Amino acid sequence: MPTYQAPVKDTLFVLNEVLGFERYSNLPGFADASGDMLDAILGEAAKLAENVIQPTNRDGDLEGCVRNADGSVTTPKSFKQAYDQYREGGWMGLAVPAEYGGQGLPYSVNQAVGEYFVSANMALMMYPGLTHGAIAAIHVHGTEEQKNTWLPKMVDGVWTGTMNLTEPHCGTDLGMLRTKAVPNGNGAYKISGQKIFISAGEHDMSDNIVHLVLARAEGSPEGIKGISLFIVPKFVLDAEGNPGKRNGVTCGSIEEKMGIHGNSTCVMNYDDAEGYLIGELNGGMRAMFTMMNEARLGVGAQGLAISEVAYQNAVNYAKDRIQGRSLTGPKAPDKKADPIIVHPDIRRSLMTMKSFNEAGRALMLWTALKSDIAHRSGDDGDRQQADDHLGLMTPIVKGVLTDKGLEHAVMAQQVFGGHGYVEEHGMSQFVRDARIAMIYEGANGIQALDLVGRKLGLNGGRAVQAFFKEVGEFCEENRAVESLAPFTKALKKGLNDLQAATMWLMQNGMKNPDNAGAASTDYMHLFGLVSLGYMWARMVKTAQDRLANGANGSADFYQNKLTTGRFFMERVMPETQAHLARISTGAETMMALPAEAF
Repeated sequence: MPTYQAPVKDTLFVLNEVLGFERYSNLPGFADASGDMLDAILGEAAKLAENVIQPTNRDGDLEGCVRNADGSVTTPKSFKQAYDQYREGGWMGLAVPAEYGGQGLPYSVNQAVGEYFVSANMALMMYPGLTHGAIAAIHVHGTEEQKNTWLPKMVDGVWTGTMNLTEPHCGTDLGMLRTKAVPNGNGAYKISGQKIFISAGEHDMSDNIVHLVLARAEGSPEGIKGISLFIVPKFVLDAEGNPGKRNGVTCGSIEEKMGIHGNSTCVMNYDDAEGYLIGELNGGMRAMFTMMNEARLGVGAQGLAISEVAYQNAVNYAKDRIQGRSLTGPKAPDKKADPIIVHPDIRRSLMTMKSFNEAGRALMLWTALKSDIAHRSGDDGDRQQADDHLGLMTPIVKGVLTDKGLEHAVMAQQVFGGHGYVEEHGMSQFVRDARIAMIYEGANGIQALDLVGRKLGLNGGRAVQAFFKEVGEFCEENRAVESLAPFTKALKKGLNDLQAATMWLMQNGMKNPDNAGAASTDYMHLFGLVSLGYMWARMVKTAQDRLANGANGSADFYQNKLTTGRFFMERVMPETQAHLARISTGAETMMALPAEAF
């Protein structure tokens, strides 16, 4: 059976020592998450993840969800009790303003504990995860009345939320949606249509489900300019604000999926359901992106979380499984064979996963910290810089971390050999669960196109130039530090490759848009490698400084950082060259064959 231990020490290292969390104590909420309090929050989250949530993961995969004859859905037996402990602990509202019942803590802290919970049970944590996105949309775009009506119960977790975007004929191209909204004369609308792939669309863990539904109001223009967003609750509220009559929204079926079996992914049917416009009429896309951006960062964290838990179980197995002898002589002479962790190819897999997880965690938390600055700082310049960074990095965090999440789940499964392919050890579940993160909240190919087609040129390239400047200055400022040379030289080479790829796109993408499309996925991963390499350079610099100052009893921890970072720079970072080579070939051969030739 799989096990999990939350990487609390590593999270604290990144937040406190690398990112300088205490420097932001002037921002709202940060003073309540400093020092001992941050330690306590992460410690309590770890206990909940390890002792309550993780034991439900296997149950959820085996039992799945059941749609009953009346259209209701029963979740796995162990889920409700675990969800209630999560809810009662106040975890849903960790980063939500206190005026709506939240704790107002930094979003970066929410992302940190979110990794633990998802590693423990991804399918279960999708129920509150979708609620977070719905809360964000209502908080940003709702009226005061809407916020006061819906948010307190959603923040408390007694009500949950969903995002209803996709239709059978309409995925990424939302301009084709057919769900319609007709005014009913009292300020509300009648919503009719069908949505598919709706995570947590119907379940038995909350008293009400608040669906946020994209629809086209009667008389609105075609295409995305005519889309609006509506609040459509499962139960219409009575005069006292409590769930009353059942609304015209039902679960038509549960999708049969490859993974995340414990999450009820539903076909939702809307039949003159009562809905309430949120934001401006025909302004649904703007409101939708508030949900999507929140969700995309959360999905990126899912990729990291699965990579981490799969890695941990691969390490445990590699230390325990004995097969063959070390190439340099027996390492366990008292046994018939050595543990497989002595073999270089097993080490290659483990070090690849470990070096990614530690840098990916830093990248996720760095990006989350930028979100805190963008939303909480009182300085206009700081907010703009942070918002630029957030927009640039969101598709990279989502696309790269989830692509690697699946890759590493498979890599961890491979460490188990045949035992990884059978269900007994639980490794196949990590592979099956990780697969969806590459697809939902905008498939990763769309993330790459968003990066190349929108984010690079936004505001005259202000965000990407700021990133180049920051990484370049780090390399230059530390160029003379001999102990950092293996890291700064590798990082500078990767940055040069990224800048060359960016220049190539500027010169060739406009005259033939297919060049940009053909380059997009390689460019996203090239950018991701440089971002992860920058995180490693910062972590190594911090570790070296701590070792030089005595390490305070953690010398092994910091020394391991140096070794793992060096592995990344030597064995992973050189992949930037391959991405640049592929980008530079353009789209000619990719687009040359006629469709009939495939």
